[in-house]
This record gives sequence, C-alpha cells and structure tokens, in this order.
Amino acid sequence: MIWKLLRQHLSVAQLAGFALANLCGMVIVLLGVQFYKDVLPVFTQGDSFMKEDYLIVSKRVSTLSSVVGRTGAFSPSEVSGIEEQPFTKSVGAFTPARFRVSAGMGLQGMQLSTALFFESVPDAYVDADLANWSFRPGQEEIPIILPRNYLNLYNFGFAQSRSLPQLSEGVMSMMRLDVRISGRGEVKRMKGRIVGFSDRLNTILVPETFMEWANAAYGDREESGPSRLIVEVRNPADDRIAKFLKEKGYDTEGDKLDAGKTTWFLKMIVGIVLAVGLVISVLSFYILMLSVYLLLQKNTKKLENLLLVGYSPARVARPYQVLTVTLNAAVLAAGLLAVSLIRAGYLDVLGRMFPQMKGGGAAAAVTTGIVLFLAVSALNVVAVRRKVDAIWKGE
Repeated sequence: MIWKLLRQHLSVAQLAGFALANLCGMVIVLLGVQFYKDVLPVFTQGDSFMKEDYLIVSKRVSTLSSVVGRTGAFSPSEVSGIEEQPFTKSVGAFTPARFRVSAGMGLQGMQLSTALFFESVPDAYVDADLANWSFRPGQEEIPIILPRNYLNLYNFGFAQSRSLPQLSEGVMSMMRLDVRISGRGEVKRMKGRIVGFSDRLNTILVPETFMEWANAAYGDREESGPSRLIVEVRNPADDRIAKFLKEKGYDTEGDKLDAGKTTWFLKMIVGIVLAVGLVISVLSFYILMLSVYLLLQKNTKKLENLLLVGYSPARVARPYQVLTVTLNAAVLAAGLLAVSLIRAGYLDVLGRMFPQMKGGGAAAAVTTGIVLFLAVSALNVVAVRRKVDAIWKGE
C-alpha cells in the first residue's frame, strides 16, 4: 500500500534515461575489461606487445674495442647504474657458458652436428612455458629453449634447399639432441630436449641451475661480467631511455623501443575507454539520484504523514531502495547480455586470426559487473535512507 501511494509521482522517462545511461556505461566498462582478458593470452605468448616491455642491452662493439682487447662486459657499477634509472623496473643478466658445446641429431639418414653456445637468464625473463624448465645436478637431460626464428630459418631456408621435411614446434619438442660438453680436459655427453621457443631472447637458453653446475664443473675460461643485460622498463615511450643508451654507447636488439611505444599507446587507449565507461556510469548514478530526490521531494508531505502515523524511516525508504536496486540489477543483466553477444562476435574474428587462441570464460565481466552493481546499489540505498531521515528530522 505504501508503494501504491508513493509511486504516483514516479517518472518513467527519468528512470528510463538513467537505465539507458547506466547501461551504456556498464557495457563499455565490462566490454573493455572482458576484451582485455580475452585478448591477453594471445599476446602474452612469446614476445608480444601486451606483455611487459623488455630491452636487450649490450655494449657497442667497435674496431678500437677489438684492438685493445675489451670484452664488452658490464661491470657491477654499470649494472647498478642501469638499475637506478627511473625508467627501469628490473635488470637481469645473461650468463654465458665457459665451456665448449656441440650438439647433433639424425634426420632422414643425415647426421647433423654443429658447435653451439649456451646462455641462461633468470626464470622471470623467460617467455616460454616453465613447466619443464628445471635441472638438478645428476640429471642427464638438459631443457633447452630455442629462438623461434631459428626454427623459421630451418623450415624456410635450410629445409627447402635440401628437400628436408619442415618441422613444427610440436615435432621439435619430441626430438632429442646429443649434446657434448667439454672443458678442463673432461667430456660429458648428455641429452638435450627442446621445451619451448622464445621470441624475446635470441639465444639458446638453458636453466640457470644447469649453467651454474656446468660452469663450475667444466668451465675453463675466466669468469667475466655479463656481456648482455635484459632490462624491464616501465614505459618504453620514455624518451630518457634512448637518451641514456646513446650517452652510454649501449645498443639494443631489434626495434624494441618502437614496439614498446605501441604497447604504451595501446594500454593508454584501453585505460581511456575504461575511464569513459566509468564516467558515464558515475553520471548515470547522479541521474538516478536526482530522479529519486525529485520523487522524494514531490512526496514530502506523504512521507511526513507516513512517518507521523508510525512508519519508521527504514520502512518508508524501502520502496525507493528496492526500486533503485531493481533497476541496477536489470542494468547489470542487460549489460552482461550485451557483452556476451558482442564477445561472441569478436571471439569468432579473433579465432580466425589467431587459431591458437583459447577462449576463456566471462568471469572478468561478471566479476566487474557484480562489483559495480554492489557499489552503486549500496550508495543508492544509503543516499535514499539519508534523504528520508532528513525529512523525518524536518531538515
């Protein structure tokens, strides 16, 4: 009966305007979060523009360096100098092998053998699956990660010129390499297993635990500082990076600075889209509160009478609170439905572009939507109750 009495001044147009505005904001926010989560697995495979930004830094090699016998290694003070830069998040060092390595394998009756080089980096900088990336002294198998461009060179260069079969990453992971390690007058034969391919690191990687053990057991060259560093930067578009590298005479591999700028601008666009959605949601919240306040103002006399005849402020405020929570729930349901329909469309397109992409669930959108619903509904409930309390107190 209270609801029948109070709904006489209800403005359907105002509430519809709130619902539409809130729906637009809700869809923008949920779609932005869900799209980011859906696309992230695609671009975090390998050296992608959505992953953290890394630079491979080395000292510039010149004729003078070769003449005077400079090794190009970074000293501890130089590494500390890079770590202290404001654009640096972390720095990792490449550890080279101080022993000789050769490896071979059989392929269609041909025995391929070549000298190799091993390097290692901290596991945090390895852009491949680390499930099988471990080594313990006494283990006879060495996990190896190859640069993906090595496989491309074989498939599209060597294999075609020699009429050999092209190899997929899956086939390569099933092959075993005969690895020969020598140093300090000793020879060790082991098996190598390719456990992944890297786009970021253009080197033949082995686990740090293996490198430490092998260098200690077979290293016959003097230990020196790292000749290459992997630097994680905060913002690749920071002009201080290029200025610092130029001043120090350091080089970087590939076009990482240009690719990093793409990363930065893409993340900025995602942030702007989410900010616009949140602004629309906030404005729609104010539209709803304005509508409710106008409705309360029109019903002030009725509310005062209800309060005077014995109804509590909580009982009088409840119809308006239920109205706002119901509208918010309807907007949430409509927003999730709209996001699911849009998501089905772009997942189909992305699936054709990236066949390896594995579609995840809609947990990101659902969680974000529930959080927004609870936050906005709580603010609505509190605001309505405060307004009714003010009427009760005659303010």
